[in-house]
Parts: sequence; C-alpha cells; structure tokens
Amino acid sequence: MEVKLISILFFFTIFVAAHSLQYQTLTLNSLPQLHSLSWEPQLSSDNENTLSVQLHHVDLLSPSSFNATPHALFKLRLQRDAIRAKSLSLLSASAANSTSKDFSSSVISGLSQGSGEYFTRIGIGTPTKYVYLVLDTGSDIVWIQCLPCAKCYSQSDPVFDPSKSSSFSPVTCDSPLCRRLDSSGCNNRNKCLYQVSYGDGSFTVGEYSTETLNFRKTTVSNISFGCGHDNEGLFIGAAGLLGLGKGKLSFPGQAGSRFGQKFSYCLVDRIGSAKPSYIVFGESAITRNTIFTPLLTNPKLDTFYYVELTGISVGGTKVPAVTPELFKLDTEGNGGVIVDSGTSVTRLTRPGYIAVRDAFRLGAKDLKRAPNFSLFDTCYDLSGKKQAKVPTLVLHLAGADVALPAENYMIPVNGEGRYCFGFAGTNGGLSIIGNIQQQGFRVVFDLAGSRLGFAPRGCSY
Repeated sequence: MEVKLISILFFFTIFVAAHSLQYQTLTLNSLPQLHSLSWEPQLSSDNENTLSVQLHHVDLLSPSSFNATPHALFKLRLQRDAIRAKSLSLLSASAANSTSKDFSSSVISGLSQGSGEYFTRIGIGTPTKYVYLVLDTGSDIVWIQCLPCAKCYSQSDPVFDPSKSSSFSPVTCDSPLCRRLDSSGCNNRNKCLYQVSYGDGSFTVGEYSTETLNFRKTTVSNISFGCGHDNEGLFIGAAGLLGLGKGKLSFPGQAGSRFGQKFSYCLVDRIGSAKPSYIVFGESAITRNTIFTPLLTNPKLDTFYYVELTGISVGGTKVPAVTPELFKLDTEGNGGVIVDSGTSVTRLTRPGYIAVRDAFRLGAKDLKRAPNFSLFDTCYDLSGKKQAKVPTLVLHLAGADVALPAENYMIPVNGEGRYCFGFAGTNGGLSIIGNIQQQGFRVVFDLAGSRLGFAPRGCSY
C-alpha cells in the first residue's frame, strides 16, 4: 500500500508541475476569546410548522472555560474529539459485527464524554422550565437530568422536577415505546427504565417518559425522553441531550412529520461567537442555494447520516489515490462516511488522509513548516502575516461538490501564528465529516427526500 501511495503521489507531483494549482486566500486570525452567554428570542415565523432556536458552542457552559486560554480550550476540545471519534468508529464496527437484524443505537450512543460540541436552550414541562441541551446528530435518545437524583452532575440550571409538571407522563413497561429500547428494564411500579452508555464509561439511567418541549413560540407535545436519575461521567454544564440522529427515537424521528421531516443548522465559531446561529425545523430549513447528496442507509445502524464521498480535490486537482472504494459502505455496515455535529475534526481512513495531506503539503511547499500539534501532523508558522495563499480543497460527494473556505481546513492552534491542516487520519473503517469543516454552511437534513445538503454562507438565516 505504501509503495502504491508513493507511486500515485509521484504522478500527482508530475501533474501538478504541468498545471498551475488553484489557491485561495486565508485571512489570519488568532483563536478567539470566549464571549458572555446571551439568548435572543426565537426567530419569528408565519408558519406554525417551522421553529428555530439558537446554537452556541458548549465551552460557554463550562465554568472552567473562562479561566482557560483559547489555546488550552482548543487542546481540550481536540482531546474530547479523539475520544468521540474512536467511540463512533467502535460503535460502527460493533454494529457491523452484530448478527441481529434489528440493531439500533438508541441506547448505545457514540457520543463521547456526553459533551457534543453545540447546545441550545429548550423549555420542558408544564409550566415550562428552560434548560440547556446539547444537540447531537450521532445520538437518537433525548434525555435530561431529573429529580430525585441518585447521582446528578453539576448543571447550569436547576434539575428538572417531573412531579411539578402536569404534562409529564411515565412510559409503562408494556408500552411499544418501551419495547423500542435495546436494553429497557422495568421497576416495581411498572415504569419503563432506560440506560444510555457512552464511549468513556459515562452513562445516564432513569425512567423513560413523555413530556412537552417548548421552543420559545412553538410547543411539541408527547416527546419520549429519558428522565435521568443516575447520571455519571464527564458531562459539561448542560441538563441533557437532544438526539438528532436518524433513528425513530430521536427528536426528528418523533416530531419530524410536524416539520416536514426537515431540519438544518449552521454552526458558529469553533470557540464561540457573539453572533449565534440557529437550528431550524420545517420547510424554512432549506435555502435556495443548497446542493444535495443522497443519504445512504446502513442496514445495521440507523442513527448516523451516511453520505457517499467519491473523491477530494486539492488545488483544483483530484487526488488520484482518494477513490470511492476507500469510503465505501458495504452491505455488512462496514466503512462509510458520516456527517456529524459532535465531532470537530474530519477523519479520513488513513490511506485517504495520507494522500490528501501529502497533496496539500506539496501545494503549500512555500509556507514555513512548524511543529506538529496534538493530532495534527501538518502545521505552518504564519507569524507576522495577515494573509496566506493556500491550495483550495473540495469534497466531492455524490451529486454535490463542497468547496471548503480556507478557514475550514487551516486552523489556528495558538496565538503565535501556528496554523495546522485540519484533517486527521483514522485506523478504523468509518470516516467522519466534522463540524470544523461544516462551519459557515447551512447543513440540511431532508429526511423526507432522503438527502443531505450544504448551503454555502448559510448562517445569515
């Protein structure tokens, strides 16, 4: 394999020598400082079947974040990210090796450290109590911490008390909802029990129930969720999680018919932005400039959003070694490429990553190299510069070419002008398009049309 890659890179070098590479301008900015957390009212809409709420980066919820430098925060984020990516890969592999035809990840989530990366504020119960929930396209189940607590971690808001909500309703053991859970249990009061386990050993356990969710001006009734009484692990500030996966127990799976089975988000800055973005449910989720690629189905794992990656171009030239076979989702559920809101850095199967990285290095040979940083092995010293020319980069999905802005793959890692190529390799079969590469796009999940879309400059909704 190594000899083959060297041979392909040699021919790529000859091709580049005969053709001028395409470049774009990277405007240099340091890692931004955290801003204070504030919330605006929900965007107004004349359509009762459309709702939207703000998104912020999860670091704004952690009290320790405000005493940390942007450099330290980013390093911690990459540590969380490595655990999550490994968890997702292991989950995909275990699904592929499962002999059950009814495998679902509804109670075994790929979310590592319970953190995800983006959160919103949602009301729960009657009367409404507002809490922060992490949004995660890699998980299905919705859950929040509930009183009484056998063990609850520290969160920003008071823990939800279901006894004070008139719309709270426990799910019974013989309910179809209870039977949808992979590892449901039953207590001595005939109440359905759930458990969600995470890649680092964190977990949440409690009663599976139904409740009303309130998105400022829009109310959604009878959403099934986990009311967690024992929640242990490295969770960050939020009261729980709003699962946005493709499975039937996720929020889109439950409430999708009301909103046309469509939602979209546009992710804010990596560390935090004074201008929040929104997640939108309903017909308004799709903008006119959206380009679409079909969603693929993994027969063993219904949670993840799989797409077909057919190639990658660097500097306007397709990298020869990056072929569709590297990212193929087979009939046993192995391999494939997912789009994930909770993974920061895009992971490519190692042969594909090495080929893309080496092509980028060749195109950026005039930039001064710098030491590696964390999981990044291709870094540059751009200190003293205001701008730099970097090779263009395009992800070729089936039916959609997604041209990334320079800041989506050349990432500042400290305040001293060190930038790194923001992709990484993985030894697992699963490749992941992470949220750093998604920034600035409105990412559209059209479940009715079984397609996923990207709208450039989509954050101005």
